[in-house]
Amino acid sequence: MTRTEKFIANSSHTDTETWGQGIESSFTTNLLPLPTTPLFGTDGIRGKVGELLGAPLAMQIGFWAGIVLRNHATQSGPIILGQDSRNSSDMLAMALSAGLTAAGLEVWYLGLCPTPSVAYLVSKTNAIGGVMISASHNPPEDNGIKIFGEDGLKLPQVLQAEIEGGLRGKISSTKSVEKCGRHYSRPELVNNYAQALQQPLQQSGLTGLKIVLDLAWGAAVGLAPSVFQQMGADVVCLHNAPDGDRINVNCGSTHLDILQAAVIENQADIGFAFDGDADRVLAVDNTGRPVNGDYILYLWGRHLQQKQQLPDNLIVSTVMANLGFEKAWQQVGGKLIRTAVGDQYVQAEMLRTGCMLGGEQSGHILCRHYGLTGDGLLTALHVAAVVKEAGLTLGEMVDQSFQTYPQLLRNVRVEDRERRLGWQNCLQLQQAIAQAEAAMGDTGRILVRASGTEPVIRVMVEAADAQLANYWTEELVSQVQQHLA
Repeated sequence: MTRTEKFIANSSHTDTETWGQGIESSFTTNLLPLPTTPLFGTDGIRGKVGELLGAPLAMQIGFWAGIVLRNHATQSGPIILGQDSRNSSDMLAMALSAGLTAAGLEVWYLGLCPTPSVAYLVSKTNAIGGVMISASHNPPEDNGIKIFGEDGLKLPQVLQAEIEGGLRGKISSTKSVEKCGRHYSRPELVNNYAQALQQPLQQSGLTGLKIVLDLAWGAAVGLAPSVFQQMGADVVCLHNAPDGDRINVNCGSTHLDILQAAVIENQADIGFAFDGDADRVLAVDNTGRPVNGDYILYLWGRHLQQKQQLPDNLIVSTVMANLGFEKAWQQVGGKLIRTAVGDQYVQAEMLRTGCMLGGEQSGHILCRHYGLTGDGLLTALHVAAVVKEAGLTLGEMVDQSFQTYPQLLRNVRVEDRERRLGWQNCLQLQQAIAQAEAAMGDTGRILVRASGTEPVIRVMVEAADAQLANYWTEELVSQVQQHLA
């Protein structure tokens, strides 16, 4: 008997207790083969579709996420489900919904939407959690599953571990599944998120600003243009249709070239580039110069600081934040706390310290005055409003802020998952790192880490001297290529 036949047979009993046991049995027998390394990375479960991710695993994830969220819920409500434009997102959405409804939960399906809209709607309804299908800035062949708790925040690691325990057959449901859930299409709810984005800025608006938006063929294509236009901006759009074959390909927040040229060609005041699910954004100033998350944090931080809306003048960022940013922020009375890379770590530290502004150099920005999670659209709207209120160009504001230390970042592809995640066991690489740190002393720093979202090891070297940074970057990259890749 096939797994599907077993599922149907187990689901056909009229007695609800027996039916529930049959449902759970179908998800605890014939477990899928999984890698020995953890499934959850820095931003959910992510991988190449057809290898790690497929419909069978997605259905299992949906079931166990539903069981865990239900077991820890303080209320009774639906799961909110959204997706980006990848070709595989429809398949994964339907498989996840099948698993969630098998767990007895109601699913509100938003369809194409930014990741932050899922988090927002979970926090504003009686939902017990949310799921977003997206691989963020990754290429089209990848996809991912991000899970939110009933507070709208990224799911804590302890609950991620419970879901993974279910997937590996190490836990069982503590409550019986009494009946099958239902799936409802609710795309109209995304309008509530759009209104919430605009509400804090209604008085100031963006009238008089010409803004170029690079939407990366992704999740924000149906929402971002109208939101900026309703705020009064003159909007020029790039890559503004949902296209699963081209999402993030030579566009969006990881490829700024086209946006830079478009800002200059259109004589625009500012440009914004989003990633595939619009939870991050990078800017381009009026001269076509890139403006990364460090500058966004500094400029927005100064704005909030001057309005006395930044407790303890504190910003939380990651180990990737540039030393030039940190020193400049300290010079204006600010304090910077660094975390591991990943917006979930930034968010956790912000909640622990009461910090209201934090984020990453890569463009994940969190401002707790207005939202719960990294939100590219929210950030772009507020940065544009800060520029308008200042009466300066973004280029002038950047020039008056700080100079970055030379910082080189190289990604080395390492396909073998276990070797990649176990890179710290490579003696030759550890010796090279120690040698580089000794050579640079306190004039530079090194960060080597396995990406939690892509099959790469990231090598970052920052130094006051650009030649020194370049030398040690090449040396460390060579060691990774030789001994790991």
